[in-house]
Amino acid sequence: CAVRAAHVLSEIAKNEEMKKPCLEADLVPTLIPLLESPDQEMLLHAGRAIGRICYDNRSLQEELVRVGVIPSLVRILTDHAESEPLVHVALLALYNLADLDSAKEALSMTKVAEQLVKQLRRAQSHERLEIVFEVLQALAEHNALKVQLVDAGVPEVLSEILLRLQGCSQAEDTCIVKAASDLIVSLLLGGTKTGARLTANFTKEMVRLVILYLSEMESHCLLLISESEFLKSDGNCLRMFQLGVIHQLLDLLENRVRSGDTSVQQAALSALQSLAVPVVSKVQMLEEGIAERIEALLRSESPPVQFKLLGTLRMLADGQADAAEILGQDPLLLNRLVQWCSVSDPSGICGEANRLLASILHHNRSQEVVKAIQAAQGVKHLVSMTTSEHAAMQNEALTALAIASAIDLEILEESFKESQLVQSLHKLLRDDNTSPEVKYNSMGLLCQLLNSGDLRQEIEEDKIKDTLEQLCSHSNASVVKEAITTLQVLRGET
Repeated sequence: CAVRAAHVLSEIAKNEEMKKPCLEADLVPTLIPLLESPDQEMLLHAGRAIGRICYDNRSLQEELVRVGVIPSLVRILTDHAESEPLVHVALLALYNLADLDSAKEALSMTKVAEQLVKQLRRAQSHERLEIVFEVLQALAEHNALKVQLVDAGVPEVLSEILLRLQGCSQAEDTCIVKAASDLIVSLLLGGTKTGARLTANFTKEMVRLVILYLSEMESHCLLLISESEFLKSDGNCLRMFQLGVIHQLLDLLENRVRSGDTSVQQAALSALQSLAVPVVSKVQMLEEGIAERIEALLRSESPPVQFKLLGTLRMLADGQADAAEILGQDPLLLNRLVQWCSVSDPSGICGEANRLLASILHHNRSQEVVKAIQAAQGVKHLVSMTTSEHAAMQNEALTALAIASAIDLEILEESFKESQLVQSLHKLLRDDNTSPEVKYNSMGLLCQLLNSGDLRQEIEEDKIKDTLEQLCSHSNASVVKEAITTLQVLRGET
C-alpha cells in the first residue's frame, strides 16, 4: 500500500491547510527514504509529496538537504533521465532548494552539471527550458559549480539554443533567449578561469548573437561583463578581439547613438573601457581604428554617455603615444573637450574632460599635439586644473604641462602668462596644505618655465626664490631635493 499512500499524501499536500497536519505527523522523515526506491511510481508520488509539504518552508528545506536529499534527486535525474514526470519532480525540487548555500555545497559534490546539460539538450518545451535555466542560474552563483557547468558543456548548449532561436520574435522564445544570455553573463562573472573556458567555446557568430541579445534586453549585462575579473586577463582580451567583439560593440554604439538609447551606450562603453586596460589591447584597438570610430559619440548630449566616453578615451591614451597623437590632433575632439572643460555640472564631465586633455599631453611626444591643444585654447583649462581640490588631478595637470613645456615652451608661453600659471604655482608652493607630490611636480614645471625669459622674469618678480629657500627645510626629502635643484636652475648654476 506504500505507493498508494504516497499518492494520497501528494494529493493531500496540494491543499495549503493540510501541510501543517502533514508536518505534525512527521510524514517528511517517513517519505525521504522512499526516494531510494527502485519503483518509479513510488519515486514520483513520494517526490511530489515531499516537494509540496516543504514548499516555501526554508527550515524544512534546510533539513531536507541535511538528511541527504540532494544525492537522491541527482540519482533520479541520472537513472530516470527518460522519464518526463520524474525529471520534472526532480527539477522542481532542485529549483526550490538551489538557492540554499548548503544545497549548492552538496550539489558541488555530485555530477549534477552533466545531468542538467542532458536535460537542456532533451528539453522540448519552453517550460522545461525555463526551469532548467532557473536551476543553472542559481548554481552559477557557486564558484566550484561554475567551473563544473562550463566543463560539462553548458556554453555549447547555450550556443545551440541561441542560434536555433535567432530571429524568433515570439514572447516565449524571447524569454528563453534572455535566460540563456543572463546565464552566459553569470558564467563570465565566474572570474578568469571560468571566463577563459567559456570563451574558448564561443564562435565569432556566437559572440555577435550574445552581444545583440544582451544589448537588446539587458543592457546592464554588458556592464556586468565589463566589471568581471574575466576582462582583466590580457589573453582573454585578445580572445575577445579575435572574435570580433570590438567591432560588434562599435556597431552597436553607432546604432544606439542614432536611436538615442543611452543605457546601452553606457554599457557598451564600459565594456570597451575594460577591454582597453591591458597594454596589448590598446595596440590592438588602435590598429582596429577604434579612436576614430568611437568619436562618433561626441555629438551625444547625455552626460552619463559623455562621462563614459571620456573615460574610455583616457584609458586608450594611457601609456600610448600613438593613441595620444591621434586624439591630440583631432580638432573636433579637442573643441568638444574644451567645451566640456568649461561646463559646471554635478556629472563630473568637466573633470573627466580636463583629465583626458592632460593625458593626451602627458603621453604624446609630438609638437603637433601641443600646437593643436594650444590652438583649441585647452591650455588655460589645464592651468586651472593645477588648483583642483583633488591632488591626483593637480599632479596630472602639472605633469602634462611640464612635458608640453619641454616639447614646445615657446608656443605655450603666452597662454601661461594669460592664465597666470606662475602665480598659481607659487600659491601651491606656499600653501601648507599642498601635498608633497604636488609641491614636487610644481617645482619640476617651474624648472621648465625658467627656460623662457618672460616667464623667468615673472618668477623672479613673484619672489618664488624666497619660498623655494623655505622649502629647503621641508619635512619631505623629495621636496627638499627638488627645491635645491630649482634654486640652482633659477640662479643659473645648472
